[in-house]
Amino acid sequence: MADQRKEIHMPEIEADASLYLTALQEGWLQVKVPVPFSLKWVNSYLIPEVEGYTLVDPGLRTDNAIKVWDAVMKRQGLQWSNIRRIVLTHQHPDHYGLAGYAQEKSGAEVYMTRKAHAYAVRLWGDGSDFSWQLQALYEKHGMPIEEREAIAENLETFVDMVSPQPAVTYFEAGEPFRMGGLSWLLIDAPGHATGQLCFYQRERKWMLCGDQVLPHITPNVSIVPGEDGDPLEQFLHSLDALNKFEVTLAFPGHRDPFAGFNERITELQQHHARRLDKMAAMLAEEPRTAYGMCEALFGSRLNGNAHQLRFAMSETLAHLVYLERKARIASSDHAGICYFSAVKG
Repeated sequence: MADQRKEIHMPEIEADASLYLTALQEGWLQVKVPVPFSLKWVNSYLIPEVEGYTLVDPGLRTDNAIKVWDAVMKRQGLQWSNIRRIVLTHQHPDHYGLAGYAQEKSGAEVYMTRKAHAYAVRLWGDGSDFSWQLQALYEKHGMPIEEREAIAENLETFVDMVSPQPAVTYFEAGEPFRMGGLSWLLIDAPGHATGQLCFYQRERKWMLCGDQVLPHITPNVSIVPGEDGDPLEQFLHSLDALNKFEVTLAFPGHRDPFAGFNERITELQQHHARRLDKMAAMLAEEPRTAYGMCEALFGSRLNGNAHQLRFAMSETLAHLVYLERKARIASSDHAGICYFSAVKG
């Protein structure tokens, strides 16, 4: 357990709000909330309303994140009571974790989709067996026990970082929604996260896109135990749908707001096409487990990091599921372990 605690340790931050705060158009504020991972920060957005603010994706609950929020509030002359509504693009802990804390401080309603909330309850609610399901999935696909146990320990560290759990008000894709004095279209955007929403403002041609389209980095697309389907297919289908919108400025969950939204979608599509072709070619050379494929693709970049291994393993599985459903590869069972091989023909 000690090693896993070191993995998520963060040095104390400077409580200088200017390091984490950027003024955007029309009074919007981008708050770079620190996270103890390679991503370094998650974007929260403070959006002015007639009274108070809407807060989008408050971040992960850590002492450093709270210190940043305290500094930002002080610099802007705000109190938590000025937060009138909290909106979550999706349920991943770096976006969801502070929602309950912010709700307790502000009294604001927390909005997320029903599917996203169900996932959060499944992972961190009382009696959750998600960790056991994930370990069983990874065992079937060849991961050694010591790495499965390290991932289980790492998952446990997130419980405090998403507590307390918020009381939730549901909204869903297709419903009318006003934010910042403007009407937004709520768009179902699965693949990275079931129940994730993107928000499109037609007059401004703005897209608040969560983690579905990110500049410079590729959103993780993972198999989730207990969820049927093909998350990579969902992700690619969602990109096709989002590509039909004219976007002049996108507000992502990580990195900075960016232009070139449609061009970035094309880059993401090309990335996954290359990854799929590479994996199919590797399986034409020899059968592999998903764990063996994960090691071949990401090995040197994982460096014993259980958090990154979980992302890499689940993303590898998502690509293998997609290839098998497209009949480019096939799976077989050998002594309880699943192996993948290319389909000849």
